Amino acid sequence: MIMDFLMKPGIKMKRWIFLGFVGVVVLVLGVVEIFSNKDYNTTIKLLYLFLSLIGVVMMYIAFSEFVKSFIALINSEKVKITINDKNIEELVDEKRVHVGGPKVVVIGGGTGLSTMLRGLKLYTSNITAIVTVGDDGGGSGKLRADLGMLPPGDIRNCILALADTEPIMEDLLQYRFQEGSLKGQNFGNLFLAAMAGISENFEDAVQKMSSVLAVTGKVLPVTLDDMKLIAELENGSIVEGESIIPDEVIKQKSKIKNLKIDPERAKPLMDALIAIKEADAIVMGPGSLYTSIIPNLLVEDIVDSINKSDAIKIYISNVMTQPGETDDFNVSDHIKTLMKYSGKNSIQYVIANNGVIPQEIEERYLSQGSKLVKLDYENIEDLNVKVVETDLVKITKGYVKHDAEHFPRPAQSPVCGQQWTGHTGGCTGGPAGPAARLTAADGLSPPPDGGSVSGCKAGAETGDAQ
Repeated sequence: MIMDFLMKPGIKMKRWIFLGFVGVVVLVLGVVEIFSNKDYNTTIKLLYLFLSLIGVVMMYIAFSEFVKSFIALINSEKVKITINDKNIEELVDEKRVHVGGPKVVVIGGGTGLSTMLRGLKLYTSNITAIVTVGDDGGGSGKLRADLGMLPPGDIRNCILALADTEPIMEDLLQYRFQEGSLKGQNFGNLFLAAMAGISENFEDAVQKMSSVLAVTGKVLPVTLDDMKLIAELENGSIVEGESIIPDEVIKQKSKIKNLKIDPERAKPLMDALIAIKEADAIVMGPGSLYTSIIPNLLVEDIVDSINKSDAIKIYISNVMTQPGETDDFNVSDHIKTLMKYSGKNSIQYVIANNGVIPQEIEERYLSQGSKLVKLDYENIEDLNVKVVETDLVKITKGYVKHDAEHFPRPAQSPVCGQQWTGHTGGCTGGPAGPAARLTAADGLSPPPDGGSVSGCKAGAETGDAQ
């Protein structure tokens, strides 16, 4: 196909291809004669050496002019190349950094996971998102009930977060129908449902959609089993269904005592276990603690693989508490709860917020049962977890959000031998910060304003800074 294009008339490339070919022939002829016939005198050998040099010059001229002709062809708009408004320098730099980037596994679900991915893909292309499939609410829940498929919503958001698509395509896949029988349904969910219909299984459908949208990294459902989330409350009540657990906690005024899944021995995706084993870093959060992060840990062999992994293990703490899940939780409470289900060695670092929010916004959140998650150093240190702190707060349209394009990183050094200070984050209690180890090899400079971990939506709609 490429040769057919190069042989088209009028593109001014064939001549240089021919010249290059002649140069190779002349070079080979000269070298062969010099070394194969020892009877030649010095003068004849010098002639063949000169012939070889002519061949080299011909090849050089042919290559240079071929490149010039190719560039001229592009500039003439006879060949149209669109690279999403990025110049060649940016693309080359991106690929240099990304291809050599660390292998990062991110575990979670909901808005928290997808927005985290938008930030991470700026630093590496070796990303694997392991996504919970316990969602039974909204459009995903309807498709799950009607078609017997796994809920597509969280998967769709993660694919779009890692996709390299035009804005119009993302808008289309995020479009939610406003009227008719499809009211409330998301087009991206329907697209993934259709892809599942022509695929062997849901995993295959996810990979096909990822290929269509040129996804950076991988998006994997944690299991292909029809997983349901079950919560036991402190008052003894049993609540089944991810979508209603927080509401029932609030209604019954009883906190979550224990969480489990049905089936109890849901089989993990093998690719997910392999990704965890090979990871340089495993990241959990931000997101709904009980309904987005922990469900992944309840799938068979996931926790065991995390604990056996040599990767850096990081938890991204939420900025705001979530009514019905993490009421009055400090950062240490989030960590303790995670460790309850994943073990004491599952978290080495926590990235936490030390910023504040305007009083009027804080009051509105308080009225809705949500408040800033307190960074309680003493209790965290008792858990043998090192703290990387930074100002994660970004106010957008009255809601508290993280910034998806920033990740807390130390000034320059891969080792936090001295105390980190300033907006770029702080390190307490330890040697190497996770951000340092993740990015030191890439030669990347810190963002100009320090930055935050990920982009996540919080507020009245979700209750939690995910």
